[in-house]
Amino acid sequence: MKQYLDLCKKIIDEGQWVENKRTGKRCLTLINADLEYDVANNRFPLITTRKSFYKAAIAELLGYLRGYSNAADFRAIGCNTWNANANDNQAWLANPNRQGEDDMGRVYGVQGRAWQKPDGSHLDQLAKIVNNLKQGIDDRGEILTFYNPGEFELGCLRPCMHTHTFSVLGDTLYLTSYQRSCDVPLGLNFNQVQVFTLLKLMAQITGLKPGKAYHKIVNAHIYEDQLELLRDVQLKREPFDSPKLHINPEIKSLEDVETWVSKDDFTIEGYQHHEAISYPFSV
Repeated sequence: MKQYLDLCKKIIDEGQWVENKRTGKRCLTLINADLEYDVANNRFPLITTRKSFYKAAIAELLGYLRGYSNAADFRAIGCNTWNANANDNQAWLANPNRQGEDDMGRVYGVQGRAWQKPDGSHLDQLAKIVNNLKQGIDDRGEILTFYNPGEFELGCLRPCMHTHTFSVLGDTLYLTSYQRSCDVPLGLNFNQVQVFTLLKLMAQITGLKPGKAYHKIVNAHIYEDQLELLRDVQLKREPFDSPKLHINPEIKSLEDVETWVSKDDFTIEGYQHHEAISYPFSV
């Protein structure tokens, strides 16, 4: 929680205003931010200075791990974050590659589960990583990436959190996650929840112990219509202690994640929070 608040304050104090052409808004912007999460001791980085709806973030993560490409599939598992990008993004609506309502194209999990090879076949990055980790193998390339510049025009949005690198030391699994762009007031806690949960879940299904998760952000920003709420409301609240995340112990394999796991298999303990804040969302 302290890391989150410190980053917000640093952007306000040191950030520079940048015009964002996609949204037509200005962003107060800082380059380079590093966050660290203690997954081993289960210090779940859920924001306490406002109510955070963590289950939608976990549902979105499950959709990525399953390779979903349709906003309706995300809605079915309890995540509405793709509705706007699939159906209200004017550039995507005009894109001839769009396959109708709710289509997201080849974004995020599609790349992670079905990266297209030159011969037309698909590479399942996630399955390779899980299989290696279950055997205790770390080839220094246990990398899950959603970033495929050759297919940007085939999707509604370039990935923001684009690459996850897993590393093994002894019987402990570590994760380093890379994010090119981050809407700090609205989106960052979604990303924090997903990084933490991804390491904890992957450790559980591969039989390893979770260590630390490292979250690297290149462009961290606050939109101009979010600044007042963040500075004058959220940052004036006193934070509470971090809650704990519990994952259903019956989740034992990637197949489980693909078939029956839901957001309700993830619960938290000891979550105290202030009132929710409705930050503007920029499409």
